[in-house]
Amino acid sequence: MRYEIIGPLADRFDEVLTAEALEFLVALDSEFAARRVALLDTRRARRDRYATGQFPDFLPETAAIRADPDWRVAPPAPGLVDRRVEITGPTDRRMTVNALNSGARVWLADFEDATAPTWHNVISGQLNLIDALDRRIDFTDPRGKRYALGAELATIVVRPRGWHLVEKGIVVDGRPISASLVDFGLYLFHCARRQLDAGGGPYFYLPKLESHREARLWNDVFVFAQQRLGLPRGTIRATTLIETITAAFEMEEILYELREHSAGLNAGRWDYIFSVIKNFGQWPDFVLPDRSEVTMAVPFMRAYTELLVATCHRRGRTRSAGWPPSSRAGNRRSTRWPSTGCGRTSGGRPATVSTAPGWLTRAWSTPAVRSSTRCWVTARTNSTGCGTTSP
Repeated sequence: MRYEIIGPLADRFDEVLTAEALEFLVALDSEFAARRVALLDTRRARRDRYATGQFPDFLPETAAIRADPDWRVAPPAPGLVDRRVEITGPTDRRMTVNALNSGARVWLADFEDATAPTWHNVISGQLNLIDALDRRIDFTDPRGKRYALGAELATIVVRPRGWHLVEKGIVVDGRPISASLVDFGLYLFHCARRQLDAGGGPYFYLPKLESHREARLWNDVFVFAQQRLGLPRGTIRATTLIETITAAFEMEEILYELREHSAGLNAGRWDYIFSVIKNFGQWPDFVLPDRSEVTMAVPFMRAYTELLVATCHRRGRTRSAGWPPSSRAGNRRSTRWPSTGCGRTSGGRPATVSTAPGWLTRAWSTPAVRSSTRCWVTARTNSTGCGTTSP
């Protein structure tokens, strides 16, 4: 297969787009591109069925997986044992330093929603992750402010773009390559060994999955990539975002498909609401109020998050609530996490409703949130080492 770089080569991009890294991307594309397209066709066919009156349901063909009480997902990997506070943001140079220094346990290094997917942002983001792991990302901005990594850093968990997107900056046999494989493949190729040498590992968040078959595709990508790069099987760990209504009916199956690579599930508020609108918006029974009123406490949102919690408890993993209220706000006084008492999840529910506290986007709010989780962590401890209550 022939590849071509369409995007312009800026300073140091050649350190990311090496011949070996590009050959790895081509190998991933050759192995999995056709399956990705077929699964996207399945998505469209399913939405067409919903438009004619069919509704999602638990799959009869996977009932045995749900009924089997014995299987479990992998134990927590180094750096993922304590995930009480996670911060998320794009992989630009300033955010990379601030997030790693924030005091959060995990940084979701986001190539998806938080990053405008321009060619420059995608490749420079990969370069920033390499530089961060090599501790050569320190810099001074034009205003003279100095940015430098501290001693204790957050665990990096990369979120690649979803299966539905392509990267037009790289073409293989004349067609753009999967954006998911670009984001995943470049990070794994350059950073997996760096992470392992530092005592961690290559970890990912998987966005916008709509079925367990899409999770199976990711798992097969992981197995193939690990074998090709000489990494032990199970080195990769991935947290799956349950942010579509179709995936909500296949949570156990998704964990099962990824079980040797699974790092749990995450409940995503905004994309889940959009998924309901996208699939059932033509039905008058599914008309929703203003999105500010569709909190995690309304019945259809609470039902899916409670099922997510129960599923994770049953299969031995933790779960996160996603965005806490006002986590995106720029005003320091607007953060609603209390300084004492239990942390609160997206929609304002206490963290003791069996969900780990959610994501932050502002590094300055981390100390308050860490303080607010102290009562949460005194509750019953599950197999991940994170405190929870019973589902």
